[in-house]
Amino acid sequence: MSTSPLPLTLANLLLRPGFGSRRDPDRIFDRIVVEAGEAPGDREFVDGFRSLLGWWAKAENLTPVGWQSAQVHVRRHLANRARVRRLITEHPEIEQEPIEKPVFVVGLPRTATTVTHTVLSISDEHRCPLLWELLGPDLELPPRQRRRAITAGRRLVQGTNLFTPRFRDIHAMAAEGPEECTFALPHALMPFSQARIPEYLAWHCGRDFVADYRHLKQVYQVLQYGRPRRRWVLKSPMHLENLDALCTVFPDATIVWCHRDPVTVVASFCSLIEHGMAVSTRPLDLAGIGATWLGLLSRAMTRGLAARAAIPAEQLVDAPYAWLGSDPATGAPKLHAAVGAPWTEADAARLPAAVARPKGTRKHTYDLSHYGLTRAEVESAFADYNALRAEVDRA
Repeated sequence: MSTSPLPLTLANLLLRPGFGSRRDPDRIFDRIVVEAGEAPGDREFVDGFRSLLGWWAKAENLTPVGWQSAQVHVRRHLANRARVRRLITEHPEIEQEPIEKPVFVVGLPRTATTVTHTVLSISDEHRCPLLWELLGPDLELPPRQRRRAITAGRRLVQGTNLFTPRFRDIHAMAAEGPEECTFALPHALMPFSQARIPEYLAWHCGRDFVADYRHLKQVYQVLQYGRPRRRWVLKSPMHLENLDALCTVFPDATIVWCHRDPVTVVASFCSLIEHGMAVSTRPLDLAGIGATWLGLLSRAMTRGLAARAAIPAEQLVDAPYAWLGSDPATGAPKLHAAVGAPWTEADAARLPAAVARPKGTRKHTYDLSHYGLTRAEVESAFADYNALRAEVDRA
């Protein structure tokens, strides 16, 4: 990785005086809880984030910006949880909002899940959560508050692009664009994209995620309450490891499973992690990134394949990479038909803009060996998945 961009270097210098606070993460966490609020009877949820912040504080090679990011991550989740719980207390009918037959786009990262989500979002019959909404889920806001919430989302995107300019080439974000459930799921894999946290890894892998998906459903019930009801189209590669929990909470969901060669996937995703993690961790351990994410992604796939067996065939759509990767004009109508959605002239008119690369972005290049991995290692780790992928390609 190259030297830090100047804005990131300056930010680390400005935040260094407060960097010592990571030696007492409980004190910092207590302050965050006061700022964020805590819903009565929510001790287990809060304690999970106390543990996370404590483990994150001990992460190797964490930078001042990385420590600040950890606090922002924890504060956002606690504040959003408290707000959702408060709104449900004030409006109990929120929990009666039906989230009917939602579509969940899943699969390994870098398998065209983002473009699949975007293409499904262009339908007037569908509703996708926007980034600014996921950062602070709430009821319909007055115009001034809405503008403030959107501005906060834009600042997050601008900060990401400023601190790691190449990240936009790999995964462009927009405050007012569709975004993935990862921002609302309490304990997704996101912290591992910023730091090496071995204690959290053990805790995460032993966790029952049904409660996390119940919280996710409440987030979408809040975002739906008092607004026109449309079919939710949701997305995250991180759903793959917890499809069992997802289907427990959303039993009528349609699962769109995106497919691509895992050798390409792992190389591309490690590159994304490298550029994103460089904001929070210096120096980077590239071989560590490769080993960590090969383990996490192969575990997610093993769990996903096990859960797949229980999903009714009529609720499962396999989407090969070629559907949208090579010929979107043919693949997009096929995708809509597969989830039971009409394809209209208006959708076709919106398609070119939906699949176009953002202006000013460069081609993403990557190399598996850069992360200490070989093709044989990846193919061995995903042998069962490759057998499934071959069946999908033949279908």
